Amino acid sequence: MIDCGNGVARQLVFADVALPTLRHIFLTHQHSDHNADYGNLIWLAWSAGLRTRVDTWGPPPLAKMTRLFFELNEYDIHTRIADEGRVPLEPLVPVHELRQGTLVMRDDQVTVRATLVDHPPVVPSFAYRFDAADRSIVISGDTARSDNLVKLAEGAEVLVHSAVYLPAVDRLVARVPNAATLKRSILMGQTSVEDAGRVAQAAGVKTLVLSHLVPADDLEVTEQMWAEAARTHFRGSVIVGKDLLEV
Repeated sequence: MIDCGNGVARQLVFADVALPTLRHIFLTHQHSDHNADYGNLIWLAWSAGLRTRVDTWGPPPLAKMTRLFFELNEYDIHTRIADEGRVPLEPLVPVHELRQGTLVMRDDQVTVRATLVDHPPVVPSFAYRFDAADRSIVISGDTARSDNLVKLAEGAEVLVHSAVYLPAVDRLVARVPNAATLKRSILMGQTSVEDAGRVAQAAGVKTLVLSHLVPADDLEVTEQMWAEAARTHFRGSVIVGKDLLEV
């Protein structure tokens, strides 16, 4: 699953995933830390040799975003087609806009389902479940505590859930001039690490991976503190997520 935050193309290279093998992109919601590299990922994969289709899935205005990105970069794209013999890029990218929970796609390797989650004011926002032959993985996206997510994650091996360490929120927002508004947004649209544990326990998952940590850079909040807070309500394995982590 690729949720295209900043630096996703670089991370795929570091993970030894060849960009021309890109096949699907799934966006959870339209916030810049989740969609900033969407177009660039496709463009760079194509310039690295991609010749096969890349289906993209996510909430509106995904189709408009895709069209405008290709328009913005049409000079380079047309130049490379004419000068380097590359296949046309735009026909390679079928766009699928999601507006409600649904079966997203199924092939011989994976079945993908989505459900609506609560991340106001960004509507719609989605969580995804990936069922393969050997395991099931659920990605929460950004969300407040969500009953829909509990249902989606029932019986999964792994739940990757966004998390907030509430005692550190005031230190985080004290750094910015829009502190009161930012704090309200965080508390309305995110899940405390303790509630992430509750969701994982209610869903009966085996492993909880804490992700999208807020705050991520507070040195007073250790990995042990994150994990212990989640274990307050969850009896399975807890992992504090990092870029390029393999589970």
